[in-house]
Amino acid sequence: MATKRVVFLGTGGTIAGRAGNANDNVGYRAGEVPVADILAAIAGMPERLQGAALGSEQIAQVDSKDMDWSVWQSLAHACQRNLQDDEVAGIVITHGTDTIEETAYFLQLALADCLNGKPVVLTCAMRPASASTPDGPQNVLDAVSVALHPAAGGVMVVCAGAVHAAQHVQKAHTYRVDAFDSGDAGPMGWVEEGAVRWTFAPDASSSSLAQRLPVWVDATPPRVEVVMNYAGAGAHVIQAVLNARDTDPVPLAGLVVAGTGNGTVNEALQAALVRAAGLGVQLVLASRCAQGGVVRSEAPGTGLRVYPGLSAVKARVQLMCDLLA
Repeated sequence: MATKRVVFLGTGGTIAGRAGNANDNVGYRAGEVPVADILAAIAGMPERLQGAALGSEQIAQVDSKDMDWSVWQSLAHACQRNLQDDEVAGIVITHGTDTIEETAYFLQLALADCLNGKPVVLTCAMRPASASTPDGPQNVLDAVSVALHPAAGGVMVVCAGAVHAAQHVQKAHTYRVDAFDSGDAGPMGWVEEGAVRWTFAPDASSSSLAQRLPVWVDATPPRVEVVMNYAGAGAHVIQAVLNARDTDPVPLAGLVVAGTGNGTVNEALQAALVRAAGLGVQLVLASRCAQGGVVRSEAPGTGLRVYPGLSAVKARVQLMCDLLA
């Protein structure tokens, strides 16, 4: 019987960061340590693998604030290739914390027909690898536990012992190691001393489709921006991007509005959105609130669509993919 493997895909981030002083948890350079070196330095990895083999690929070495579509494309292809391998039990992606929620949601959309009932687990760190007490090693070990769990499936994020669904996870704190939250839904599970305790069942369904990535993964992404409503917000930002449409090599195709409260926008912003819609710009309404989603009662056809339960940044990913599809 073939030995099962857990494949690590490295993208950089704080978990691969290095500072000149072991006591400096903020003045570091992200994406300095190769993923293979990170794995080699983690004590207890053989025990956590439970006899499974370990493989790794370096997809990128970026600070996740600089994450972009091209890295997402490379990640999607690497995931798809490994998910088709019968020997691969699961994939773990090391990633920076700043945009991990966006990458996770992109992969959920891109890999929907490729998962083969297997998990894709993203993990991260809030302290660099050079810290005197780094949090990355434990997060990696916990991610391995999830990747090897027989009930695991779908795209998840593991950090500080919590297992979050890609659709719900969001970075909720700027500094502490337990930086992530899943809003109203809560974590989908916890890793405790290497054992996974699920609070609700993950999506471990197997696809019966062709196991191919959607064609939009390899397309040039449309330009979709996020604007926010706030006290005194005006139309200047929207007007500026509209004025640049004729000269911009990638003209504005969509706008996501992070509205106040239940997706409210002031009159100036509303007027600018009406002008944008008249020029063919697709509009999505979200909320800047950390919990809850936009609940609408008016009839369809108002020009502002809603992706239920998605934050503004995930609504942007969804709109980009919808426009390409």
